[in-house]
Amino acid sequence: MATASYKGKYKPQNKDKYLGNPDRVVYRSNWERRFMVYCDRNEGITHWGSEEIAIRYRNPVTKKLHNYFPDFFIVTNKGKYIIEIKPKAFTKKPKPRARKTRAYINESLAYIKNRAKWGAAVRYCEMQGWEFKIFTEDDLGKF
Repeated sequence: MATASYKGKYKPQNKDKYLGNPDRVVYRSNWERRFMVYCDRNEGITHWGSEEIAIRYRNPVTKKLHNYFPDFFIVTNKGKYIIEIKPKAFTKKPKPRARKTRAYINESLAYIKNRAKWGAAVRYCEMQGWEFKIFTEDDLGKF
């Protein structure tokens, strides 16, 4: 899976559009950075933020409450959106294998945790009148 994972700080060119501290914008993948550039430069996006919203969710594995910080919050002339960026493989349930390897178990636990986070995000957005979207590498090719 090609996720070009590297981290860094992004400096918004249009600081007035950024919701939060524009000096503390961190990306955790090339895909997130690409979306930051898109948000910063796109005139249709009036405001955006990265990991600026905390959503409470219960991890079904540990049964504990946690905060989920979605990758992005954007405001456009069409509405408000919470955006999560994930490799397409992470959005699908892992395929059962003959042997239950540690990798398979970890993938399964991550999938269960992500589904709980995303379910909480959908409910949060419904209460706000917003929309939750997951973008994968297929979507990011459009930016």
